[in-house]
Amino acid sequence: MFRKLPGDETRNLVSTTPDTAVVFRPAVVSTPAILTIIIFAWRVLAGLIRTILTHPVAVTAVTVPAALGVLYGWQLALALPLSLASSLTCWALFDRDSFTRLAGWRLLAFWRRIWIYRRHWQPVMIVSGLGRHLRGRDYLPRLLRVTCDGWADHVTVTMLKGQSVEDWAKRADHLAHGFGATTCRISIARAGRLLLTFPRRDPLAEPLPALPVSQLADVGPVEIGKCEDGTPYRLNLHGTHVLVAGATGSGKGSWIWSIIRGLLPATEAGLVQIWALDPKLMELSYGRRLFGDRYAADPEHCADLLDQAVKVMQERAGRFAGVQRSHVPTTDDPFVLVVVDEVAFLTAYQPDKHLRHRITAALATLTTQGRAVGVGVLAALQDPRKEVMNIRNLFPDKIALRLDESEQVDMVLGDGARDRGAHADLISPRPELGAGVAYVRLETSPDPVRVRAAYVSDTDIKAMAAEYAAGGAV
Repeated sequence: MFRKLPGDETRNLVSTTPDTAVVFRPAVVSTPAILTIIIFAWRVLAGLIRTILTHPVAVTAVTVPAALGVLYGWQLALALPLSLASSLTCWALFDRDSFTRLAGWRLLAFWRRIWIYRRHWQPVMIVSGLGRHLRGRDYLPRLLRVTCDGWADHVTVTMLKGQSVEDWAKRADHLAHGFGATTCRISIARAGRLLLTFPRRDPLAEPLPALPVSQLADVGPVEIGKCEDGTPYRLNLHGTHVLVAGATGSGKGSWIWSIIRGLLPATEAGLVQIWALDPKLMELSYGRRLFGDRYAADPEHCADLLDQAVKVMQERAGRFAGVQRSHVPTTDDPFVLVVVDEVAFLTAYQPDKHLRHRITAALATLTTQGRAVGVGVLAALQDPRKEVMNIRNLFPDKIALRLDESEQVDMVLGDGARDRGAHADLISPRPELGAGVAYVRLETSPDPVRVRAAYVSDTDIKAMAAEYAAGGAV
């Protein structure tokens, strides 16, 4: 009977003598005791320094009472932490905001680093495939820092040599569930380092009322709603084109009307013109008085309005050639925003082939040449497939609301967006939870941002139309 022994060296060796085991005896190298002691002492010293630098507050909280206990007795050593705990409690009760900002989040980060991340780090890394177990030794990414704010934990890690961002992005779900979070967002902190964001709660779970109309006539970024971290979100329309994609009932109207609402002061000042194409006759028609003669619903009239926008663009390009390279909104040359609700009605579902090609050509011309001369396009659609919207890549900035399939996320936001945490297919279909919630990916940043647009009600639209009704076309 031939027998094999396991091991790196003997796994392919077979004994030619029956009933005789193959024995591998590795070479033994004697290490001087002094060298072993030096290595051990160096590791202890390096670990101590790393602990002090990583946890200065915790080290101080332990060493100071211990030193006082040795020097002055255990009574003083016990009184110090008790008085400190009482002071922190009083601070938290009487000035919660400053306590949270200066101490609360740091204490929470310290606790979660030890109890959540450090405790589960090795098994999560090994099971998810981000760590390696070779020859009895674990090679793990290094957990550098944990910070907390009002909605999420932000974990900074150092990747193993040879790993890429894609390796981590493909395992975002493993990381999220391994550390008890619903999702995990991955972004690059710097070369070799990643920032992992684990949400603890959802600040966007409640609908936002319509934002007050600004008193400042500005074409710059307009406030749309709220980011996931609680800060206001402002979207730039001038100098870009924006594509909004989402299933029925996902809240595309919230984005369109929030944008229009934010531009109303500039529209009244003559710095902005909003041209509306409403082939469904359901969304933009409710505030038709805001657009005056620059409103079209019939497909042929939509094509005429787009051709008119192309003429404005070409006329400006002829005047700007050799004079200026970028557009500055003025009353003579205002920023023109062409809003198209459900663009697929015009580019894919239009039965008239000639009219369909005419509209597609006009949109392609505007999205390729309009940015520099102050003509932008805001288009909304339900189905992001290429055969439905074959010019979607001409929109630099993209917004993905609730989508039906996970594959559609990358169709809208670009390759790898879902792996980076843009789970638009998981947004709740319940209007009170998910309407208006979207992931935004801008041309200037590859990382998607989760945002909820404010809900502009029918009453708000009526009030806007009554106060800011447009005159005739200029």
